[in-house]
Amino acid sequence: MARLQEIDYGTPKRETDKTVTLTIDGQSVEVPEGTSIMRAAAEVGQQVPKLCATDMLDSWGSCRMCLVEVEGVRGTPASCTTPARDGMVVRTQTQRLEKIRRGVMELYISDHPLDCLTCSANGDCELQDTAGEVGLRDVRYGFGGEKHFGEAAEAKDTSNPYFSFDPEKCIVCSRCVRACEQVQGTFALTIDGRGFDSKVSAGTAADDFFGSECVSCGACVQACPTATLTEKTVEAHGTPNRTVLTTCAYCGVGCSFKAEMQGDQVVRMTPYKDGGANEGHSCVKGRFAWGYASHKDRITTPMVRDRITDPWRKVDWDEAIQFAADRFKAIQEKHGRASIGGITSSRCTNEEVYVVQKMIRAAFGNNNVDTCARVCHSPTGYGLKTTLGTSAGTQNFKSVEKADVILVIGANPTDGHPVFASRMKKRLRQGAKLIVADPRRIDLVRTPHVEASQHLQLRPGTNVALMNALAHVVVTEDLVDEAFVAERCDSEEFGRWRAFVAEERNAPEALSESIGVAAETIRAAARLYATGGNAAIYYGLGVTEHSQGSTMVMAMANLAMATGNFGREGVGVNPLRGQNNVQGSCDMGSFPHELPGYRHVSDDAVRGAFEADWGVTLSNEPGRRIPNMFADAIDGGFRGMFVQGEDIAQSDPNTRHVTAALEALECLVVQDLFLNETAAFAHVFLPGTSFLEKDGTFTNAERRINRVRPVMPPKSGLSESEAVCRLARAMGYPMTYDHPSRIMDEIARLTPTFAGVSFERLDREGSLQWPVTEKAPNGTPTMHIGGFVRGKGRFMITEYVPTQERANRSFPLILTTGRILSQYNVGAQTRRTENSRWHEADRLEIHPFDAEERGIADGEMVSIQSRMGAITLQAEISERMPQGVVYTTFHHPSSGANVITTEYSDWATNCPEYKVTAVQVARSNRPSEWQLEHEEVRRTHYRRSMEPAE
Repeated sequence: MARLQEIDYGTPKRETDKTVTLTIDGQSVEVPEGTSIMRAAAEVGQQVPKLCATDMLDSWGSCRMCLVEVEGVRGTPASCTTPARDGMVVRTQTQRLEKIRRGVMELYISDHPLDCLTCSANGDCELQDTAGEVGLRDVRYGFGGEKHFGEAAEAKDTSNPYFSFDPEKCIVCSRCVRACEQVQGTFALTIDGRGFDSKVSAGTAADDFFGSECVSCGACVQACPTATLTEKTVEAHGTPNRTVLTTCAYCGVGCSFKAEMQGDQVVRMTPYKDGGANEGHSCVKGRFAWGYASHKDRITTPMVRDRITDPWRKVDWDEAIQFAADRFKAIQEKHGRASIGGITSSRCTNEEVYVVQKMIRAAFGNNNVDTCARVCHSPTGYGLKTTLGTSAGTQNFKSVEKADVILVIGANPTDGHPVFASRMKKRLRQGAKLIVADPRRIDLVRTPHVEASQHLQLRPGTNVALMNALAHVVVTEDLVDEAFVAERCDSEEFGRWRAFVAEERNAPEALSESIGVAAETIRAAARLYATGGNAAIYYGLGVTEHSQGSTMVMAMANLAMATGNFGREGVGVNPLRGQNNVQGSCDMGSFPHELPGYRHVSDDAVRGAFEADWGVTLSNEPGRRIPNMFADAIDGGFRGMFVQGEDIAQSDPNTRHVTAALEALECLVVQDLFLNETAAFAHVFLPGTSFLEKDGTFTNAERRINRVRPVMPPKSGLSESEAVCRLARAMGYPMTYDHPSRIMDEIARLTPTFAGVSFERLDREGSLQWPVTEKAPNGTPTMHIGGFVRGKGRFMITEYVPTQERANRSFPLILTTGRILSQYNVGAQTRRTENSRWHEADRLEIHPFDAEERGIADGEMVSIQSRMGAITLQAEISERMPQGVVYTTFHHPSSGANVITTEYSDWATNCPEYKVTAVQVARSNRPSEWQLEHEEVRRTHYRRSMEPAE
C-alpha cells in the first residue's frame, strides 16, 4: 500500500492526523482525510489530466479534464474538487473518460489559435501538453483566425511593461483570476460575461492592465497554462533551457527564485515554490525588475582620479587596488591608525560584508566599521537585545498564518514587503483582526476583503506614548498574562514597569491629545491585542527612525511579554527589514562595537578567538559610528573611507552635511554597480557585482540564511570579496579565500549562532534560520520557546520624551517619509528598470485642507522648506494624509528628500529621525537652491565621470 508523501500536484493536503484508504486504478493508497482524489492518484503514479488545477490555488473544477469514475457515484466528478473517502474505488483511465476528455479538449482547441510552432510558449504550454496527454490528434471545428467563430478578436494588451495579455489564446480557466485573489490578494482581475462570451478582464474601471489595480506581482503570469499571459522577455528570447536557484536582492523578505536562462541570458525570474520565505510568490521588483544588472550605466572597469573634480581614469584592478592602498597608508602614517574606516552594505552577501569588516579590523587596525542599518534598524538591534537577548525578529513569516490579532505599526507591507503582505492579507481574509498604527492611511487600512478593526492615525513622533497607553490599559484592566510573566520574566523589573505604566500620565485619556487618537479607540485596540488570541506585532522604519526608536522597540517587547505573546507561532515582535541583507550585515559584525554574532569588542575571550584565527591583534575600543565619521571628517580627524554598496550621499540625513564630509576626505573608495551620488566624491571606484553574479548567502528578516548563486561570471572580472581581499593584502594583511564557501566556514567557526551553517548544508536543505547550533541543529524558526535568549525577559521603563523637532508658525506641517511599491531604497536599481513607469519622480502627498489653505492644486510644483533647507517637488493631493502631515518618498536623487531631514537621532543608536521633520509648503515653480547646486555638482563631479578618460 502506497503512503502519501509531499508532492507538487493538485489540491494541497489538509492538516489532519486522520487518514482514509481508497483504491485508485487497482492500487490501494492511504492519505490524510480531505485530500483530493487528484492528489491521491498522483501518489500511485496516475497523473490525471488537468487545466484549471494548480498547487498554488484552491480547487476549482471548471476545466472538466480531470474527471474520474467512482463506484457508486453517478456521473464523472472532478478529481481536483472531490475529497477521497474511506473505501472509495476510483478509476482514472477508462475508454469513457478518454472520450470525454478528448471531446472537451477538442472544444478548447477549436477556439484557440493553432500557431504552436511560432508561439513563445511552445514546449512550455500546459494546453499543448494536455492535448497530447489525452491523445487529441485532429480538430473538427476550425479556428478560422477569429475567436468565437467570426467575432472580431480582442487586441493584444501590451500596456504592462513586463508581460502581455493575448485574449485570443485565453481558455478562461480562471487560474489568473484566482491567483490574483488567493495568492496576491489584490482582486484586480475578473471574469466578464457568461458562457461562451466569458473573458478575463483587468478590473471593471480600467482599459488595460497598466491602468488597472494590477500590481504586476506575476502570479497571474505564472498561473496561466497557455501563452495568454506571457513575459515579454520570453517573447523576445524564447523558452528557457536551464535554471539557477538564487535569492532576490531587494527587500528583507528574501524570496527564492529560479533564474531561467538561455545560455548566459536571463529570460525570466520565476518564484520558487519551495522557497521558505515566499513559497512560490513574488512582487514586481523581484519578479521583473532585474534588468538593472545589464544596464548601460553599469561600470565594469576600475577607475581612479587624484581629485574629485578630475576626470576618471580607467585602470586595471592591480593599479586601482594599489592606488587605494597607497592613499590609505599615507593617511594613516600622517593622521594615525584610526583616521580611516569603512561602511558595509546591506545589499551585499554575508561573505562580502564579513571580509570588509575583517579588512577594517585586521588590515586598517581599528573598529571604524558601520553599516546602513545604522540609519534604519539599529534600534531594533539595541531594543530587542536589551529586552529579549538577541538582535533579531522572533518568528518566521509563515507564523502569521497562526496569528489571531495583527498589529502593524510604522510599516507599509503592501509597498515595502509585498510578498509578506499577501500572506498577511490571506490570514486577515480568514478572520484574523488587524490594528494599523500609522499617520498615513496605508492600503492595509482598507483593501479588497480586508479592513482594519482599528486605524490608530497617530501623530508622527508619538509611538512611545501610544505604546505606553496600550500598556496602561493592559495593566489597569487586569489583562496581563500573569502566569507567563511569572515564569518567563524578571519579576522585580516587571513590578517597576507595571507601576510605571499604571500611572495616570500614561492613561489613554492623558495621552490622547498628544497622540492624536481618541482614548476609547486606544482602549479598544489594547483590549483586542490582549484578549484576541495569538497577537503578533510587525513593524518597520516608522518605529525605528525616531529619536526614541530604541525606546519604542523596548516598549513593544514590554507589551508582548506582558500579554504572553512570545515563544510560539502566530505571536512575537517582528521587524520588517528594509533591504535584502540588513539582518545579515548586522550579524556579520558591521557595528563598530561588535564582532560577528553581536559580541562586544571589549570581551577579551571573544576578541581572543578572532585574534587567534586571524593572526593579528585587534583593538578593544569601539570605533566610529557613521555620524561620527562625518563629523570627524569635517573636523579633520577622519580622512579615508571605504564604502561598500551604499549611496550615503543620497540616503543619509542632512545631505549638505554628508557631502561636506565626503568632500573633506583625502581618499574615498566606492565599491558599487553605478556611479551613484556618493561616487561623485570618490577617488577610487571599484566595480561591484549584481546578485546575478554573486556567490554567497543573504539573511532575511526572519533570520533565514538563503543561498545566492551566480548565473554568470562577474562582469568586472573580479568578485567583490576578492577585490576586498586584494586591498587588505595591499595594506599589508594577508587575507585569501579560494571560494566564498571558505568565508562561510570561517563565519561558522567563529560565530556560535552560525555554527551549523555551511554551503553544503544550504545547497542540500534549501535554507536555515539561525541560530543553527548543537542544541538547534536544524535551525530555529521560532525564537524564545520556553525561555528568552537572555534568560528572564527584561521589562524596561519607556518614558515618552517628545522629539525636539516641533512644528511652529514658520514650519506648521510635519513631513514623514516612506517607500512605494515599484521603487526600492535610493532607486539605484529600480530606476534603471521599467518600474519607473509607475513612479517617475518623488511627489509630496498633502491633505486637501492643507493644500487649499496654501492655494495648491494637484500636480503643481511646491517648495518644501525645513530648518535644514528646501527642495521642490510636485504636489499630490491625497486623502491618505491627516491634516498637518505631509509625506514623500526618497527614491530619486534629484528630489533631495534628505536635504530637509534633520540631524536628530535615536538616543541609543544614532538612527536618524527621518519620520519627523517640521516643514512649510508653498507653491513654487523654481528649483530649490540645493537642486541647482546638485546639478552643478553632477556637472563637475559626476557627468564628466560618465565618460572616463582613457
